[in-house]
Amino acid sequence: MTTVSKKICMIGDFAVGKTSLIRRFVDQAFSDRYLSTVGVKISRKLVDLAESSKYKSAQLLIWDLEGQTKFKSIAPSYLQGASGAIIVADATRPETIASIAGHVELFLSINPKASVSIAFNKIDLVDPPKLAHLQEMLQLPNQLRRHNTYDTSAKTGKDVDLIFQKLAHEIVESA
Repeated sequence: MTTVSKKICMIGDFAVGKTSLIRRFVDQAFSDRYLSTVGVKISRKLVDLAESSKYKSAQLLIWDLEGQTKFKSIAPSYLQGASGAIIVADATRPETIASIAGHVELFLSINPKASVSIAFNKIDLVDPPKLAHLQEMLQLPNQLRRHNTYDTSAKTGKDVDLIFQKLAHEIVESA
């Protein structure tokens, strides 16, 4: 059994926590200090696929894409060739949830066979009833409703490893 390399993209509006989720997954670290991503930053992490795959592990190449609107025109070139994406929204900012459908549609227009997961991030800052209401706001067209949704917190680590590991398994199994 061997290792397979797969590109995944972190997509979402400005300051939703894409970089923090990657830092928590790759380095098991969190910082309250905000650092804006300029362009794209690529991180790597080896994920054990155990017995469930023809591969022993997956080398994830995680592309952290800038969330600024001026970036949208060049984003398609960065998205090209990705096997999966995590679309991130900030649970404290409803307008970022409204943007999810557009991010999913753009990504799948470039990578139609790719896997997508959705992260409601910063849930440590939201009361559970409000979070349930925010999740109900998520409006995806019928063809996009098959995506997995996770409640994440880069600060506490809740479901961060899970979202990356599940996406890695899904990508490898569908290849």
